[in-house]
Amino acid sequence: MGNREGNKVIMVVLDGLRYDSARRYLGYLEHLVEQGAAACRQVRSELPSLSRPLYEVLLTGTPAVRNGITANPIARRSRELSLFHLAADGGLTTAAAAYHWVSELYNSAPFNPLTDRHQYDMNKPIQNGIFYFEDSYPDSHLFSDAEYLRGACNPDFLYIHSMNIDYAGHLHGGESKEYAAAVRTADTLLAMLVPQWTEEGYLVIVTSDHGMSADGQHGGTDPEERLVPLYILSPSVEFKRTLLVDEPLPQLEVMPMVADLLGLEG
Repeated sequence: MGNREGNKVIMVVLDGLRYDSARRYLGYLEHLVEQGAAACRQVRSELPSLSRPLYEVLLTGTPAVRNGITANPIARRSRELSLFHLAADGGLTTAAAAYHWVSELYNSAPFNPLTDRHQYDMNKPIQNGIFYFEDSYPDSHLFSDAEYLRGACNPDFLYIHSMNIDYAGHLHGGESKEYAAAVRTADTLLAMLVPQWTEEGYLVIVTSDHGMSADGQHGGTDPEERLVPLYILSPSVEFKRTLLVDEPLPQLEVMPMVADLLGLEG
């Protein structure tokens, strides 16, 4: 059964993308903002501002103190209801092109790179998945994986999670030319794909889990490590107006927002 009441949604998570770098280097997305085709709001990430805990926040809307995913080395299945669970239970088709930690949280753990890279099982929360397991896996390949899933599986909810911005930040710092170049590369990929996505009826969300300090770290409380963007590419003027406020949006509110857009009850 397809999605009849909500939107078809593509959620893009650009790992490690800080808010100020997004507004400076994502020229295509900022073009859409200038033209009124998108809106951007600042989001304050949960703590700790680490990847695996914040994947859980973005996909379940629960804080680490409740869900128990408090550090990156905790490699187990989530105990919470995720967007994948809600969508699958609601009769929607789910797909993900993402880092293998996403598979460990919602499909199976531990991840076996020899057998778990491609997953197609309608009984799992992520029904269609292509997962990578090296941080240097090119974003160009990742978005190609996502396009394969979109064409082959026609998902109602497609989750795309790229790693090259975070990878460049850890190697060179969040204020380096290499970090900026990785952000610009992601923008180019989105500029090639977003027009087709929106033409085919998808509502597109672009956000991040956490930011990146000048010395290539995250996990703490500094704004550079916590403040990330949330872009909504939506034809709904009223919905976009809800993003045009000055206060940062708590990251815990992202998951219920996406569930609502999908027509699901979170």
